[in-house]
Amino acid sequence: MLLVGGIGVVDLRLAGLMRGVPIAPLLAALTPLAIAGFVLLAASGSVMLAADARALAGNPMFARKLVMIGLALANAALFARLWRGQAAGWGAHPPLAARLSGLLSLAFWLLAAGFGRLIAYV
Repeated sequence: MLLVGGIGVVDLRLAGLMRGVPIAPLLAALTPLAIAGFVLLAASGSVMLAADARALAGNPMFARKLVMIGLALANAALFARLWRGQAAGWGAHPPLAARLSGLLSLAFWLLAAGFGRLIAYV
């Protein structure tokens, strides 16, 4: 919840919800929480992978989950590279590309979680 909760709020704001909340302070406050959440998820996921790596290696849902995580991280890196320091000037309406990045981020993280849940059923 630390990852998706933190970055999910930012993504929803970028998408156009909560227009009364300034984006720059929201990014500054919640991005470190999202990073901490990702580090914790990566650490616990590594332990779970080590426990049953052979079964997971052939699971298509696990592969899809990893692809979604990779896409989410690439999207986050691109967002940071393109928009670093510019959010303060956006006001209530971020640029279309930033809004799309937020929507993609939300979709990638939710799909990663969904595929993770489906691993047990495939």
